[in-house]
Order: sequence, then C-alpha cells, then structure tokens
Amino acid sequence: MTGKIRARFDQLIWSSMLYKHGMPGRIAAYVLRYLVALIRDMFAGGLMMRSMSLVYTTLLSVVPLLAFSFSVLKGFGVHKELEPLLFTMLEPLGAQGATITQQIIDLVDNVKGGVLGGISLAFFIYTAVSMVQKVEESFNYVWYVAKRQNFARRLVEYLVVLLIGPVVIVIAMGMIASLKSNAIVQWLLEFRLLGPVIVATSKLTPYLLITGVFTFLYIYMPNTKVRFRSALIGGVAAGSAWASIGVIFATFIVFSTRTQLIYSGFAVAITTLIWLYVNWLILLMGAQLAFYHQNPAYLRIGRREPRLSNAMRERLALNVMYLIGSAFRDGVSSETVRSLAQHMKMPSVTLTPIIEGLEAEHLLMTTESEDLIPGRELSRIRLRDILAVVREHGETGSYRDPEWESAVLGLGQALDRSVAEAIGDQTLADLLDRATVVGDQAEPPRSE
Repeated sequence: MTGKIRARFDQLIWSSMLYKHGMPGRIAAYVLRYLVALIRDMFAGGLMMRSMSLVYTTLLSVVPLLAFSFSVLKGFGVHKELEPLLFTMLEPLGAQGATITQQIIDLVDNVKGGVLGGISLAFFIYTAVSMVQKVEESFNYVWYVAKRQNFARRLVEYLVVLLIGPVVIVIAMGMIASLKSNAIVQWLLEFRLLGPVIVATSKLTPYLLITGVFTFLYIYMPNTKVRFRSALIGGVAAGSAWASIGVIFATFIVFSTRTQLIYSGFAVAITTLIWLYVNWLILLMGAQLAFYHQNPAYLRIGRREPRLSNAMRERLALNVMYLIGSAFRDGVSSETVRSLAQHMKMPSVTLTPIIEGLEAEHLLMTTESEDLIPGRELSRIRLRDILAVVREHGETGSYRDPEWESAVLGLGQALDRSVAEAIGDQTLADLLDRATVVGDQAEPPRSE
C-alpha cells in the first residue's frame, strides 16, 4: 500500500501530470520538485552531518574570527559597528542572545597580541582559517566538487573573507544608516502612503543584508562556476528561511520555561548549539537549492554515489586524455577538471578518481594554475596504458591473488588478449591524428 502511494506521488511530482493545469500547475510542479529534493537531501544525513561539524568548528573559531574582524575594523575606527550585527544574528535567542553577544565582545576585547604567546596566536590563526575551510568543503560537497583549489588560491580567498568581508558589511551598514538619516528620506516619511513603505523596507534591511551575504558565499566559496541567478535564488530562499526560523525560534525561547527549569544553567549552551545548527543547515540548504537550479538534471536522482560500469570508465579515461591531448596540441585553450565536466556533461566528482589514476601513472599532470596537460609526449602515451588505469589499477588490495577457477581464468586472459589485439601499439597521438583526418566518428582500425 505504501509503495503504491509513493509511486503515485512520484508520478505526480516528476511527470507532466500537473502541466495539464496550465501555469498554476507548472508552478506547483516546479515548487514541489525542489521542495521534495531538498527534504530528501536533508534527511539523507549528509547536510545534517556537515552542519553539526560546522557547529563544532564555530565554537572553536568564533572568538578568533571576531578578533580578526575587530582588528581590521579598528584600523578604520568602525569596530563598534560589528556589535549590532552580531546581536541581530543572535536576536532570536532573546535575552540569552544579548548576554552571549556581550560575553563574546568582552572576550574579543580581552584578546591582545601582547597577551597571546606564539602557540596561542598560531592556534587562533588556525581556528579562524579552518572555519572558512570547513565552509568551503561543505559547499564543494554540495556542488559535487571533489578537488580543492591549490593552497595559494585558497589562502587568498580565506584572506578576502576574513579581512575584506567585515569591512564590506560595515560599509554597507553605514550606507544604509546614512540613507535613513537623509533629509529626503525623512521628508518622504511624512507622506501617508510612502511612510509605511519606507518603514517596512528599513525593517527588512538586516534580512536583505543576510541574503546578500549568502548570495556572495554561494558564488565565491565553491570551487566551481556558480551563475549569479542560481546563487541569488538560493540566497533569497535561505535568507527568507533564516528570518522565518528566527521568529519561530524566538517564540520557542520565550515559551520554553520548562527547558530552562530542566537544564538550568546549561539551557543557554543548549539553545545556542541548536540555533547555530539551524543556521548552518539553512545556509547549506540554500547552497543545495542553488545547485539544483543550475543543474536541474540532478533534482530527481539527488546525491547518489556514481556507479560506473567498466565500459563507461574505460571510455571516460580515453575521452579525458583525448580532450587534454587535443587542447595541448592546439595550444589555444587548456582543460581543467571543471571544463572537462562541463564538456562531457558529467559531475566532476565522477571524473576526479579517473583523473587521479591517470595522474598517478604519469599520463597527465596538473599545473600550478590547475590546468591538465599530458604527462609525457603524446606519441609515448599508449592507449593500452590509459585503459590499464581503469582495467588493472585501483582494486582493493589483497595479500594474495584470488583463487580463480581455471575456466574463468582462461576466459579472462582471452578477453585481455582481445583488448590488446584491438588496440595494438596505438598512441594518443595516433588517435588525435586519425580524428583530424577523418573526423571524430571514424572507426579505429584494428591492429594487424
């Protein structure tokens, strides 16, 4: 019975059944598909586990992060502007939020370079950087990015987030405050029709700021190209959810006197942990929404682990080397993991193990700019070596060979001989030459 209901529901969501009802049906199908996909991914556990990990990292790095931010802002004389922003984020905790905000500010004020020793300063720097690194890894997980950027590029991004981010936020807050005090705005407030609109807009300003921060993170942090429209949709959805959940959580705190009686002094810590977890989960869910908007083909299949047949892996290895060799020979462009994934319409997480295997056998190599180039001269890269990467290497190691049945062993050896005879001593250069002459659809000649 349950299976029939589920099948009926899947048919309603993923088929064109709702399209028969015109534009309302299309909108309903669009919303339901994204909603079902997000709920499915949330309960799958991956996003929840990463949200918990980020909560733990936040507890270690919140003071170092704010210490860095305050140090930068002190140079501009606007470090006090960060305190209202912190209070706004913790406002759903009620009176506890004000207490936690004051305690964090006191801790940051007590952090001075002369007081910290070398080990303590190194720990502060490590925890602050690890916070940004954890966020990047979580976004890469959402976007199916298996390979991180090189260390130099990541370090630049971390410095941008740690040093420039707080300055931009404070400047934006200052501009908003100056607009509110502008004489023209004050004059418009006196009008009966425009006054309420301006007041409502000013109340939405913190949420618009959060939406802008989320959108920036969705574009900037993942090691892949994110379209602005997709990031904006994720940012608006996450910002709206953050505001709505904040109201609900604040109401819960007000009426949760029983929780405070049970947990006593631990109530503040428990509610803070829950609030941090909810915030990180909202941030990651927004990133997941942005991913699905940019890659709607993944809506139905979700985060299933790629399971490739041997034939598919062989063709992928040959195709990867073909594209890299072609780009290297032409000298006009270069290939990266990202460009290969886009060209072949395959997620990079599927291609990365194959590319790593080819790199381990020195068939290709990665430059400092993350470009993929052949590991040796094209005429010295044999096609049988490329196939060997996925046919012979990468098995789970064992201490002895399996006990093959004689019939199976003979058949396997015959298959290996057939593959070797079909390819012969052809090289990657031969494959590229043949494609140049007769086109990509040419039938490869069998070796004599």
